[in-house]
Amino acid sequence: MRLVCKGLSGKALIVALAMGWLGQAGAQQVAPGASEAHDQAIERAKAVYEAASARCDALAGTPHDICEAEAHAVRVRSEEEAGAAYKNTLSAYTRARIRIAAAYHERDKTRCSALGGNDREVCLQQAKATLVAAQADARADRKAIEARLDAREEKLTAEYRVALQKCDAFAGAVKDQCVSTARTAYGK
Repeated sequence: MRLVCKGLSGKALIVALAMGWLGQAGAQQVAPGASEAHDQAIERAKAVYEAASARCDALAGTPHDICEAEAHAVRVRSEEEAGAAYKNTLSAYTRARIRIAAAYHERDKTRCSALGGNDREVCLQQAKATLVAAQADARADRKAIEARLDAREEKLTAEYRVALQKCDAFAGAVKDQCVSTARTAYGK
């Protein structure tokens, strides 16, 4: 497995997920229609898997096993991405990336079974290294995003304190209005 996700390079996917997560960090609610979209994505994944599996039935032996493993990996990917999008949490996206990597690892192990001797051992080691790297990247990205979110929160809190300090220059209703404006602006 060279890339865990088709269409995007590994780094582009990480950036896209991080930016999407940071942009939606405050709104972790299920969007209207998300349940239906999730169900439709699961049904599409099932249909694609069944069609691919049917094509695999025309094959025999190792090519059949590889075809089935590929179809399974694609289904896992589709289902995990749909589930993560539905839940819309950082842990869901991280868990999805880890499960997708594991599914593609199984596919790669199946491909390696067609080889023999040292080539097979090298292939298996490469598959394991790719799995470990993908899972480590997913966990590291989660920690980096969490750190950015924590930093953002600390910055907002510091800016809020500055705004409140500026309000101390006023008195009475003007000060109350200033404090109210600061609370609204910083979501406190």
